[in-house]
Amino acid sequence: MEPFVIEGASVVLPDRIARVSVRVEGGVIAALDGPQDGARVIDGRGMTLAPALVDIHGDAFERQLMPRPGVMISTEAALLETDRQLAANGIATAYHALTLSWEPGLRSVAIGQEVMGTLAALAPRLTVENRVQLRWETFCFEALPLIEAALAGPLLPALAYNDHTTMGVLHPSVALQDRPFDFASDFPVVDMDSPGFAAKMESRAKRSGMDIGDFIALMRQMWERRPEVPGIIAEAGRKAAAAGAPMLSHDDSQPETRDYYRSHGARISEFPMNMAVTRSAREAGDWIVFGAPNAARGGSHLGSPGAADMVAAGLCDILASDYYYPAMLAAVARLQADGIGQLSDLWKLVSANPAAALGLADRGEFAVGRRADLVLLEWPEGRTPVVRQCFVNGRAAYGAIAAG
Repeated sequence: MEPFVIEGASVVLPDRIARVSVRVEGGVIAALDGPQDGARVIDGRGMTLAPALVDIHGDAFERQLMPRPGVMISTEAALLETDRQLAANGIATAYHALTLSWEPGLRSVAIGQEVMGTLAALAPRLTVENRVQLRWETFCFEALPLIEAALAGPLLPALAYNDHTTMGVLHPSVALQDRPFDFASDFPVVDMDSPGFAAKMESRAKRSGMDIGDFIALMRQMWERRPEVPGIIAEAGRKAAAAGAPMLSHDDSQPETRDYYRSHGARISEFPMNMAVTRSAREAGDWIVFGAPNAARGGSHLGSPGAADMVAAGLCDILASDYYYPAMLAAVARLQADGIGQLSDLWKLVSANPAAALGLADRGEFAVGRRADLVLLEWPEGRTPVVRQCFVNGRAAYGAIAAG
């Protein structure tokens, strides 16, 4: 790759916005305001140059795999399209939230295996760094061999503890955000024979390609595993820790839940469901993740804490794309427009902080020697920003020229 210099752009530095030239050579940032020395010059005048985005949790790829319920697309075609979307949205490092569940269909271990195998085979053709977050349903014992194999792979994954089984059987009199610790002896369980439970499980059964009666029977069978789950969690945590993988827990609803998963290596609280858990995570020094769509829209569709409020209160470190890749950039733009913070600080939510939480010390901010993961934005004041160029490790991953 030939050296290049981006000149004239407003650059998002760790502590300020400044107009400096950025020289890229050998895939890394070689100099800030250094000499051109014959390098190709990219004109950044009138644009904003920032570190490319790092997405700690994104599951929008599922819509490429299954664009309609029950309609599966070629895994290779789906992942190539996902890669293009990531680059076009300035995301240079993506952790695909790959659910490993006991449910058949889209979120099964078999599909997880296929996605990871296809990503590995496609690696030379992909434009951004596609990693996986092993979004492990803790009642799915069958996923352990795949988790172990992924931990030994070339791109270290993250491990996220998920428990949608316990959430699924929660008695309807208790709000999801207030449910007790998952392994509480008096956890309130729904009547699985009730019409209300069948209605609640309908969408999950459809996604799994199962008759609702068969799905509920399978759910009962999984629920019987509950006494064995803590031991399996401990085993998975030991394997992830031995590999040096970052760990997260998902949708914590009690400080006790956060404490439990922290004890198994999860120092990242992903989408905490109420203020008590969020404050508990902050007091313990954990990283706190909220959804960028929440911040971009102005609130959670589940009734959980508002991401913008959490950012303003210093209780959010990272914004994840969650189910919509464009949301990361849109969230930063809205937070800045609403006066929640300065751009140099807000940008850390989508770049430096997720990189640090995931142990990726080579990227996330502008510094000499860091990976040249860059995004050049057309961002008229008060308007929606758009990615014009995205570079990954100094390589052009995306480029678009406006018609005007």
